[in-house]
Amino acid sequence: MASKQEVNDFISQKTLAIVGVSRGGKKFGNTIFRDLRAKGYHVIPVHPKAEELEGERCFPSLKELPEQVGGVVVVVPPAEAQKVVRDAEEANIPRIWLQQGSESNAALNYCKEKGIQVVSGECILMFAQPRFPHTLHRGINGLFGKLPK
Repeated sequence: MASKQEVNDFISQKTLAIVGVSRGGKKFGNTIFRDLRAKGYHVIPVHPKAEELEGERCFPSLKELPEQVGGVVVVVPPAEAQKVVRDAEEANIPRIWLQQGSESNAALNYCKEKGIQVVSGECILMFAQPRFPHTLHRGINGLFGKLPK
């Protein structure tokens, strides 16, 4: 589990990349992308086969981003997460958020070996200026002592 400091450090970054936004627009990665953008984050979508997503220019890989980002939100299946983590390290991205359901032991071990700051097992929408229903989820997790400390 990530620490409260690691979560706060990640969400304090105002320029983020996101891997896992779909062309169809109905995946949870798209929800995160729209929500973070609406909250004032500069979010850059990464997709290997799309030139534009949600009205924003898209880049095929983290290495091809036009600017440095403070972190990357990973919303892909666990089997793909390790490749994304490797790409993030090669692109000198210092922070990774493995969205719930994207974690894999391989990706987490890679982050640990390379000294990459990683948040896993948490939903970014519960922490980045949360709104309902994420405020409810956060409250319930807090009641049960399941929030980062």
